[in-house]
Amino acid sequence: MTALLADAAGARRLTRSALAWLLPFRRLPHTICLAGKAGRARENAFDSRPRIGDVSVINILVPKLADLPGVVAVALGGSRARGTHRPDSDWDIGVYYRGSFDAQVLADLGFDGHVVQPGGWGRIINGGAWISVDGQPVDLLLRDLDVIDGWHDEAEHGRFEIDNVEGHLAGLPTYTSLGEISVNRVLAGQLPAVDYPAALRTAAEARWRWNAAFSLLFAEQYAEHGDRVLALGMMARATVQAAHAIEAGRGEWVLNEKRLVDGAGLGAAHELLGAGKRDLPAALKDLRTLLDPPRLDELSAHDT
Repeated sequence: MTALLADAAGARRLTRSALAWLLPFRRLPHTICLAGKAGRARENAFDSRPRIGDVSVINILVPKLADLPGVVAVALGGSRARGTHRPDSDWDIGVYYRGSFDAQVLADLGFDGHVVQPGGWGRIINGGAWISVDGQPVDLLLRDLDVIDGWHDEAEHGRFEIDNVEGHLAGLPTYTSLGEISVNRVLAGQLPAVDYPAALRTAAEARWRWNAAFSLLFAEQYAEHGDRVLALGMMARATVQAAHAIEAGRGEWVLNEKRLVDGAGLGAAHELLGAGKRDLPAALKDLRTLLDPPRLDELSAHDT
């Protein structure tokens, strides 16, 4: 087990295998297990498609996805869209649809993998599939444009909600899907152009700062009662929330929490959380200085 977890690719395969086993029991109606087989639009970018050897995953998969009922666009996301991928990186492909969508059509494409109906992974991650195409791991991510249109309108007015999403300390805001559209590379069809709304920058920065202050207050209360695990957990949560606030103030989309803390300039928190194992009160004091949260009475958590 230690050797497997030490290998990044092995860890990824282990995670996929474990979740594929668990998900059917969590949301059986949403899950299909495979045993074998608005404004200026962003347009098709096929001519810059990446390749693997002589066979392109995009050549194989995108035409099939674009032809599915209800699909209006297919886009490349993740590290491959940003050009920061490694040779063994997964392919993240967004499948944007309107109206209803039956994920059975993904299963019917005939690739080995695991398919989840819309809603099976929550309203933001939604549903999709983990499949293998030409030996390459591919994540198909279903995105409901009708829902996203509503979130877009709310974001334009500085309003959003935060969902608890497994694997995320601070959760995901509903504007995450807008950020995906902004950075993704459209491979087929069209997607609306998305900019970071000015009202969202102001509202999101304020709300995330308030959330960080609230988490830090709880961290201090847990520390006073000797509950080190929850104190450290809340310290980590407060740090991620403060990082969200900083990026929102910059008008930078946050798609997940990977490298978020360092990207926001809060890397000193790594050492402080480690020091918390030895001197928790001192670490908490230093973290409060680093994060510089507002007083809870300075702003309302319900203003946005």
